[in-house]
Amino acid sequence: MKDYIIRATAANGNIRAFAATTTNLVDTARKTHGLYPVASAALGRAMTAAAMMAIDLKGKNDTLSLVIKGDGPIGNIVVVAKSTGKIKGYVDNPQIELPLNSVGKLDVSGAVGTQGKLTVIKDLGLKEPYAGQVDLVSGEIGEDIAYYMAFSEQQPSAVAVGVLVYPDGSVKAAGGFIIQPLPGAPDKLIDEIERNIYEAPPISTMVDQGMKPEEILEKILGSMDLKINDTIYPEFSCDCNRERLEAVLLTIGKKELEAILEEDGKAELVCHYCNTVYNFDEEDIKRLIKNA
Repeated sequence: MKDYIIRATAANGNIRAFAATTTNLVDTARKTHGLYPVASAALGRAMTAAAMMAIDLKGKNDTLSLVIKGDGPIGNIVVVAKSTGKIKGYVDNPQIELPLNSVGKLDVSGAVGTQGKLTVIKDLGLKEPYAGQVDLVSGEIGEDIAYYMAFSEQQPSAVAVGVLVYPDGSVKAAGGFIIQPLPGAPDKLIDEIERNIYEAPPISTMVDQGMKPEEILEKILGSMDLKINDTIYPEFSCDCNRERLEAVLLTIGKKELEAILEEDGKAELVCHYCNTVYNFDEEDIKRLIKNA
């Protein structure tokens, strides 16, 4: 099934909702970075959440960056998502192995850590991007995103993101949902949604059962007159190029470039997001020194 994300409203506009299937997206990230299972789950959850959050941005070139810096062995998790569905991301340590947690599932919290910060940066094409930051509350990512939305954006939200992995490490199912009651939503409505979420299977199970994003929201929202407003097809996509990496080399300054020329005669840079390797030979370094 092709990945896609929907943005919807329900209950006469009292509820905003997003749902996504991201199995192919997360498996592409796994292949790109050589992720071990718990790293696939952690990055996959972060990418799924960021993708849903980004499609709510207005401009075609607007971007949302999600940075999770916990005290766990996975290190930093960095995701950049565009409103058009293009998304890229990486973790510092893709090849970590941890025992399953107490309920027999991949220990994402143990990989991420429970102490640290979650930062969301929205670049809307203005002079300065908007940035919000909160402490991690669990390292499970979905709960941390929900806390960010409530604390930093004053928007209570139910957030679920999940990833299932095959024994060979490939991604079996990935997806998520975000449900947001708007100001004035009746308490009875909120109680019903909370009950439906509690009674529903885990999000990764629903995706694994073949449920589409609209079916996932119907499961949660019941007969609340769901209206689909937008559909976006996410894809793992990096916009790096040689010119950008040249600009990175220029930032280190003329003296450092001269040292590289003298010691190695060449330079190799690797894009964090897609692992593309860019090689700069002696003539390239000399040209950069001239332009520095």
